[in-house]
Amino acid sequence: MAIRQIRVAGDPILHKVCKEVKDMTPKLQTLVEDMLDTMYEANGVGLAAPQVGILRRIAVVDIGDGPIVLVNPQIIEEEGEQTGDEACLSFPGKAGEVRRPNRVLVRAFDEEMTEYEIEGEELLARALCHEIEHLDGHMYMEHVIGEIHDAVMDEE
Repeated sequence: MAIRQIRVAGDPILHKVCKEVKDMTPKLQTLVEDMLDTMYEANGVGLAAPQVGILRRIAVVDIGDGPIVLVNPQIIEEEGEQTGDEACLSFPGKAGEVRRPNRVLVRAFDEEMTEYEIEGEELLARALCHEIEHLDGHMYMEHVIGEIHDAVMDEE
């Protein structure tokens, strides 16, 4: 496993739409492992493939309950609303208040390309939405209510 360089705001790759994963190749399996290592090393709670320079629909999330691998994720339901500070490993040291659904249901594939659904509430819902947006070339700063400010925490 390896720690990959995290791309930061201003890098054009962060604004590109990622390609769907058709097969989990050994190269993509290594990417997933490297993304988890990179996320943990950076003290983040999520990381999407474009943040390490790869335009594939892969993201990883861990809010403290163990790693979640999301391949080709899609939000299929959302409910409620929450507003809170959000930060990003690609925008280090900054945060902003963002409105997100309070609950989401996501359909994705795991690293074995087995389809599954995951329901997230509160922080997990926020993290899932945040990472899936990265796969479509968007960043949380597009949704900030008010001003972007110095981050109190340095996690995504």
